[in-house]
Amino acid sequence: MSYDSNNIFAKILRKEIPCKPVYEDEHVLAFHDIHPQAPTHILVLPKGAYRDMNDFSANASPAEIAALFRAVGKIVKELGVEESGYRVISNCGANGGQEVPHLHLHILGGRRLGRMLQPA
Repeated sequence: MSYDSNNIFAKILRKEIPCKPVYEDEHVLAFHDIHPQAPTHILVLPKGAYRDMNDFSANASPAEIAALFRAVGKIVKELGVEESGYRVISNCGANGGQEVPHLHLHILGGRRLGRMLQPA
């Protein structure tokens, strides 16, 4: 499957759709989720055209990979959830619940989040 350059995150990266940014550097953009699931809910995107974690881990440069994960560390510290705890989620593919075909990490925190999944 090829990258869809018309997905909503690609449009945000091109500044065709506004966002409420919290962090940006050469490789990463992070902004508030418009439908937050926790008091802190930030989306962290690589600026490169990567569909998902599989694509990113296989094709991103070492600098892009380092920047994505360093950004998470900077963001959680800046937003005050580093000590209290937070969750980082990346949904991948249909069964993983991925809705937008551009790699993005969710940072959730600001309250006790509970279990990831309920027992089947």
